[in-house]
Parts: sequence; structure tokens; C-alpha cells
Amino acid sequence: MAKQGEIDYLKQLSPEGREYAFNKPYSDERRGNYFMDLGTMLSLMPQPPARVLDLGAGTGWSSVLYAQNGYDVLGQDIAPDMIDLANKNKERAGLSSLNFITSDYESLELHDEFDVAIFYDSLHHSVDEKSALQCAYNALKPGGILITAEPGQEHGASERVQAIAEKYNVTEKGMSPRHIIEIGTAIGFRKPQIYKRHKAPEELEASLTFRKIEKAIFRFFRRKRQVLDRSNFVVLTK
Repeated sequence: MAKQGEIDYLKQLSPEGREYAFNKPYSDERRGNYFMDLGTMLSLMPQPPARVLDLGAGTGWSSVLYAQNGYDVLGQDIAPDMIDLANKNKERAGLSSLNFITSDYESLELHDEFDVAIFYDSLHHSVDEKSALQCAYNALKPGGILITAEPGQEHGASERVQAIAEKYNVTEKGMSPRHIIEIGTAIGFRKPQIYKRHKAPEELEASLTFRKIEKAIFRFFRRKRQVLDRSNFVVLTK
């Protein structure tokens, strides 16, 4: 079962792999991307000390960063081993406004408690994303917001991703803004918004000829049509 694979994931890693997981994002060469994501996330969140539910928090590094910014955070993960490392990350950071629970986010029983719920590269591991989004909706206070940052529609078709899913017996699927918004609004979420997820800094030309401006405008509208299927931030309001 894919959920058992998620629970056993850390056990299947080498000692070096577990050390890498514990020290994310600093251990990852893509740390710059993680910090760009977190910067965007913080800019979309209400001001602290809002209550934050971090869904699929893994080793808790994102929960730690939210708490360090003044938020009251509950991190959730299905794997007890992940939560053990998350609590060690909490102790290492010396935080009191952060707690963790071991649970399945598809059957989470929290109601009207949080100002923000976040799926950060975790919803695409769900077996039933509708149940996961419903539980997030239930956990939010009226007017609370859900923020997602997922890898986009093409993610599940990647050979590399398929190999990881088979090796560790975990779920890896495409998860586009379009899909999240369609399910979310059917559940009762409203005011869907999409924000660009930057993968690398963008270079801006110092001088633009008219022809370059024309091409830039064309590229803008072409990208606008693609945002519903690619990896971007989605914000939904309860």
C-alpha cells in the first residue's frame, strides 16, 4: 500500500539519506528554491501569531521556519519516524510555539481551529486528494486560507518520479492548480488565486527594443494559459 510506503520511507533510506532529510533545507543543493518558496508563502499568510496547520510536514523544517517567524504552528505527518525527526528539529530550534502530530491528513479530525492550512509539496503524495482537501477545509476557521505549492500536472509522468514511486512504494501524481481549484471549489472553498512559483531568479534585460517588448508580451500571455497546469501557488479561502 502507498500509505505504508510513506510511513516506512525513512526506514528505507541510508544513514546519509536520513541525515540529509533531517537537515533540510540546508542539506539540499536546491535550498535557494526552498527559500524562494518560503518567502512567497510567508507573503501570502496573515500576520503572526496566526495559527498554521502544516500538512505533510515531514521532518518539520518548514514548520520550524513558520514558527521562527512568529506563527503558532501544528505540523502533521503520517510517518512516526518523520515526526520523531520533526520534534528533534523543534528542540534544536528551541521553539515553544510549535507542535507535531502523527496522523493521516486524509482523515484528520480538526475543526475550525486554524487561520492557515498549507500543503507544501505534499498533496501530490495523497491517495485521495479530495479527502485531504476536505480535511484542510474542516480544520480552517471561517475566512481562513489554504495555500498549496505542488509540482504540477506533468510530475507523475516523469520517469525519474515513477522510479521513486516504485522503489519506495509511495504515491507520486500530477497535482495542478487547475485540479486543486476544481476540487477545492466543489468542497466549498472560494476566491481561488494563483501566484507564480519561481524556480530560479529571472534576468531582466537592461534595455528592450520594441520587438523584444512585443515578444515579451506574447510570452506573457502564453504563460498565462499554462499557469493552471504548471507548478504554482494556489490560495483558496474558506
